Amino acid sequence: MSQNSLDDLRNADTPEPLPTDQKNRSSQQFCVEVVAIKGKTRRAITAFGQDIYAVTAPLVVETINRILSGKIKKIGVTTMGEAFDAADFLQSLDKDDIVISAITESELN
Repeated sequence: MSQNSLDDLRNADTPEPLPTDQKNRSSQQFCVEVVAIKGKTRRAITAFGQDIYAVTAPLVVETINRILSGKIKKIGVTTMGEAFDAADFLQSLDKDDIVISAITESELN
């Protein structure tokens, strides 16, 4: 995230993004990269799409649906990766809302 973005978020005069499609999404694009290192193994995954706030609701709804239907592996304080089958969860998301790149794995020197 850049300083410009943070300044815009904190500025009360910054207008809300305008919807640009039938789903009322803004034209804003997002990209999130997660890198995890355990021992000498490095894994990375990237997600990108349009209007990250429009993606939040489907994530929450899918999470609640899985909890209520008993598709949960662990209860209590946990991560989503521990609670659900991660690959199945990501595949359930609408590809029009979010695109998940292939997971890469490499060995570190």
